[in-house]
Amino acid sequence: MIVILGGGPAGRLASIRLATAGKEVTLIEKGGIGGQCLHFGCMPVCALNDVARHLQAAGTFRDLGITDSVPKVNFPELLKEMQKIQATITAVLDKETRDAGVEIRYGKEGRFDGKQVVLGDEKLDADAVILATGSRPMIPAIPGISAPGIYTPHSLRSMDHLPEHLAIIGGGIMAAEFAYIFSRFGSRVTILSRSTFLKSLDEQLRKRAYRELAGVAIREKTDVLSVGGGPGNLLLDLKSASGHDVLDCDAILIAAGLTPNSELLDGVAKRPNGEVITDEYMRTNVPGVYAGGDVTGPPFLTPVARQQGIVAADNILGNHRKMEYNHIPQALNLGYELAFCSDGNPKAKPLVVPGPAGPGTFWSVPASDTGFAKIQIAPDGSISGMCSASPGGGLIAGYMALLMRHHFSVHDFDDFIEVHPSTDGVYGLAKYASEVLRRRRDRE
Repeated sequence: MIVILGGGPAGRLASIRLATAGKEVTLIEKGGIGGQCLHFGCMPVCALNDVARHLQAAGTFRDLGITDSVPKVNFPELLKEMQKIQATITAVLDKETRDAGVEIRYGKEGRFDGKQVVLGDEKLDADAVILATGSRPMIPAIPGISAPGIYTPHSLRSMDHLPEHLAIIGGGIMAAEFAYIFSRFGSRVTILSRSTFLKSLDEQLRKRAYRELAGVAIREKTDVLSVGGGPGNLLLDLKSASGHDVLDCDAILIAAGLTPNSELLDGVAKRPNGEVITDEYMRTNVPGVYAGGDVTGPPFLTPVARQQGIVAADNILGNHRKMEYNHIPQALNLGYELAFCSDGNPKAKPLVVPGPAGPGTFWSVPASDTGFAKIQIAPDGSISGMCSASPGGGLIAGYMALLMRHHFSVHDFDDFIEVHPSTDGVYGLAKYASEVLRRRRDRE
């Protein structure tokens, strides 16, 4: 028997892979199958972002005189309907997993004692174990941070009304996505970032994010020293280069990243922050014990967790398979999808064009707001990186990452025929880059 702790993307995909190969698999899940992605991360952001984009589009149509009003969001009803759909997805995932032959045991939190998985008083003997216990929100060590009116993505569903002024603690993708959502819902939003906001993003994408977050107060290099006050009137004591000041708001959302759920995993090597250490085959230091997903640390991405689970399962099945971390596409979802992928080649040169008009951008032409496409081209013509700010940027990034992994060059796009109309400028840009390089070579 193979025992898997955690039914998120890593554990669930691993369980299906193993069960369909004929293995007896028991999956332990304390809460609902689907993990952080379904219940607290990707899916709630999708749900809320869809409504936020609808409101933004309605505002554009109103400003152009096409429609006469912008609807108001019923926030409690939004959360209620979102949870209904999450329950539907949960049921689908449960059935899919059971139909593959996996035994799912809900309701108890399993632990690993260094040799076996322990479920209450029961010890489960296993031929192999996969640790996929996920992560939870990182809570900064700030006095008063547990006061009423302070939320995380895990507790957001308990917010009973839309805040007039929401302070978001965090400076990464999670903070930016929630800032966009709540600002479009009508809240006044202040982002409090300890360092540079979205510091790891390509600079043009970062500027694009600032444009989409116009109206959001973004305070960089600002420390929150303490939280005081009471429900509906929270007071944040802040420190920045300009000195101390106090920010008042009626709700706080902590979006400061994630931390691994590894406290109940004994005997396996961990980093000081709790991340379970694995090798490229997803093996821990304990023979027969593997790990995958958020419990192993960044990049905290669902597709990466899925792949880690599959790699762990394949190695249990005797297939010698490595986990590859090169060319992982990512996206920041605001009004457009700000997607990116890069191999970090310092010799690559950028080429940028405005995004084309098409579905989702046609009515943005008057505001010169159709996004952009960017590729990084190495001296030999190979594609070293890409960025896209467009309605379908995330989809484009996934395929471009695959092409980059297989060392495609801009010249391979000479015969590429795209779908039209489309808001994708990346593929056309690659064809144009091929022409530029040929003309340059001819001149030389």
